[in-house]
Amino acid sequence: MPRRRLRPRTDSTTASAWCAALILAVAGGFAQAAHEHAEPVVLAPGYADLEFEAPLPGSYALPSLGDAPEGRVLDEQGHELALHDLMGDRLVLLSFIYTTCSDVNGCPLATHVFNRVAGKLAASKDLGDRLRLLSVSFDPDHDTPDVMRAYGAPYQREGLQWRFLTTSGRADLDPILEGYDQWVIRDVDADGNPLGTISHLLRVYLIDRNLRIRNIYSVSYLHADTIESDVRTLLLEGPDTDGD
Repeated sequence: MPRRRLRPRTDSTTASAWCAALILAVAGGFAQAAHEHAEPVVLAPGYADLEFEAPLPGSYALPSLGDAPEGRVLDEQGHELALHDLMGDRLVLLSFIYTTCSDVNGCPLATHVFNRVAGKLAASKDLGDRLRLLSVSFDPDHDTPDVMRAYGAPYQREGLQWRFLTTSGRADLDPILEGYDQWVIRDVDADGNPLGTISHLLRVYLIDRNLRIRNIYSVSYLHADTIESDVRTLLLEGPDTDGD
């Protein structure tokens, strides 16, 4: 706002009144500007109905994007197992999340879309036992096996294989994140103190029964309907297709 030149006054009461009025005017201007420029949160496409017809399964190809990396994880009971122990017998949909994430278009989106996929599995007898969902935490300091079990409890359904996994620590976690090219930064304040939040890029991986990555979904393309088409496309290939 334009700076006004104020004539000096000898009356201290009057000067104080002028200062108070100026502070209130400036503060009010900032508040109004913040209100006027606040942008509403735009939800990712995965929260809404698909705006176009999902591609017909088998009408397109999903070339291999490379091998799915291995790693050591902990299940909901704290038992250690290899990540590959949960792959190979079924197609796998894998996401990396942390349970305290507050970004609606981040981890909550991945969990929401997985839940919609779970609904499709329950409604389709030909899909129910052919896809496994894996949600792996990248915050092992907070997300213990007990926390992951509690987080996943509301999403469990009879016959559904949706596993909520973590790791024993960053020594096991970091090689997994590096292998899947999953970008993660733990936020800190100006003094380097942890803020408890984690910046990351949402990426979800579709892995075939030969442990090969066949698709990687970002925020803009993560939707239960397109995932279903991709899953059915891979199932049409048969179990021995290598994806090349």
